[in-house]
Amino acid sequence: MRTILLSLIVAAVIGTFYFLWKKAQPVTVQYEIVTPKRDTVETKTVATGNVEPRYEVLIKPQISGIISELSKEAGQMVTAGEIIARIKVIPEMVQLNSAESRVNLSEVSLKQVEETFRRDEQLYNQKVISTEEYEISKATYLRAKEERNSAQNALEIIRDGIAKNSNMASTTQIRSTITGMILDIPVKVGNSVIQSNNFNDGTTIASVANMKDMIFRGNVDETEIGRINEGMPIKLTIGALENQSFEARLEYVSPKGVEKSGAIQFEIKAAVTIPEGAFIRAGYSANAEIVLKRAEDVLTVPESTVEFHGDSAFVYLLKDEKPEQVFERYHIQTGLSDGVKIEIKDGLTTGNQIRGSGIDPKKKK
Repeated sequence: MRTILLSLIVAAVIGTFYFLWKKAQPVTVQYEIVTPKRDTVETKTVATGNVEPRYEVLIKPQISGIISELSKEAGQMVTAGEIIARIKVIPEMVQLNSAESRVNLSEVSLKQVEETFRRDEQLYNQKVISTEEYEISKATYLRAKEERNSAQNALEIIRDGIAKNSNMASTTQIRSTITGMILDIPVKVGNSVIQSNNFNDGTTIASVANMKDMIFRGNVDETEIGRINEGMPIKLTIGALENQSFEARLEYVSPKGVEKSGAIQFEIKAAVTIPEGAFIRAGYSANAEIVLKRAEDVLTVPESTVEFHGDSAFVYLLKDEKPEQVFERYHIQTGLSDGVKIEIKDGLTTGNQIRGSGIDPKKKK
């Protein structure tokens, strides 16, 4: 028993010394080996905003009244001139009474003038009055008749929205002025509407837009605005449309900044290219990647492999791999960087091997 206990103590002491010795040994770090390759490097800035139709037309009535019928719904296509809604005219009583009074007076006047003209016509046929007197009587009759017709038309317009003998489309029929998609119809049957005039914007019956002519409208920070110009290509990503991107081209940069959330922002607009079969809804939020600079088919390495000291840049070239990796610090000249990879202008070739990230011994096993 005593011998066994002594053996256990000796084994524990030896194990402790071995553990401490093993821990004190230097750890050899293994590194990944990276080879420079030819690639494209781009520097970008990102603008946030929305995609919307270039032009959204608000359809307003030319007469006041009550919506009696809606022929279309939001989301439907409509052509220019197609009826969207109909309005039932509710005439203003003062105007209606005035128009009716004008009709009555014109009827009385016409009856009196007509009797005089018929009498003068008989006298003219009997050679009693001259041609000049007859022509004056006839002109007076025609004026009175025209005044009666005008008064009647005015009454019908006030009461019905259109004169019966008019060749124009009824103002009670609300028609689309453009071909496109109806984005919204904010009124319902029974709602009162007001005509558009110089003193009132009028009630919007519908909003219509061409959904094939879309623009991105966003904002860029003042720190980036000096590096962008009209005509730059844009890659547009829309949050609601996963795994899809759209091409766009910058066509407007605001000359005036606006303060938003404590920073000066400049508005930008870009024309969106919509491929056949794609549909973008108005108001989608989107991110626009604007390419500020691009270097194509250049030698690149991961930026994490480059060591910077002041204005100088260095990499570690592999000189020997066995029994242990040996690297030599080497000066290089860098160019454009996108934050992940960096352009190498001088100092490396595609045949070089450079030190990358350290390899985790646990993963190696």
